[in-house]
Amino acid sequence: MARYQLKLAYDGTEFFGFQRQGATRTVQGVFEDTLRLLGWQEDTILFAGRTDTGVHAAGQVVVFDLDWSHSSEKLKLALNAKLPEDMAVSDVKLANADFHPRYDALSRIYRYSIYHQPERNPLNDRFAWRIWPEMNGEILREAAFHLLGTHDFSAFGRAMKPGSSTIRTVLKSDWQPTETGWEYQIEANAFLYHMVRRSVYLQVQVARQKMSMQSLIAGITERAAMKPGLAPAKGLNLWQVMYPEGEQVKLKMQQVNDDVA
Repeated sequence: MARYQLKLAYDGTEFFGFQRQGATRTVQGVFEDTLRLLGWQEDTILFAGRTDTGVHAAGQVVVFDLDWSHSSEKLKLALNAKLPEDMAVSDVKLANADFHPRYDALSRIYRYSIYHQPERNPLNDRFAWRIWPEMNGEILREAAFHLLGTHDFSAFGRAMKPGSSTIRTVLKSDWQPTETGWEYQIEANAFLYHMVRRSVYLQVQVARQKMSMQSLIAGITERAAMKPGLAPAKGLNLWQVMYPEGEQVKLKMQQVNDDVA
């Protein structure tokens, strides 16, 4: 029996979130069903974080124990041959027996995509939020800057367990122009429930002059109540999970990391 770690990518459109929910089609359920075709007999996989219904991932990290007499490369090929078209694995490798993809994570990186177009574009709609008219990029970037640092983000989401800390540290928050609109990247040591989608929504409201920058800052620094709303799930992508370099380094997160952004 060996412990394997891999990167899992999926188009979240047809999944009702990540976590297994009975007969409902979820990422975890489909992946575990596929593993069982290869002789897996454990109860559950380990994963870096839950994603909500409709949220995508390029860099979800999954860990499981498996009796496998072939190479990691052959395991990758076997899984990809059996997984559905909206899911694929890469970077399959052996992991330490005590490695946990959630608790050993240093940070997570999410990306959110927005496109500007007067008419709906079905080719973009699956993975991005359409906004028209175009937004002011300088205002977006200023709004993103205020999210940096350690704050009580209770105005942006909630902890998964009642009474848990809502203090998080945002390491990166920035908007970059694309050919069709904007892409937001945010990295934090952990996220609250819906924190990324809430952050995007509020920044967009500021950029569209439907909310003041002062209100956003007050929400960050004073936990002030703000306009309700979330950005659509379809624009969100769990891009990458960061781990310490070297197996000798072990950082166990003290905060709850089973987040749904």
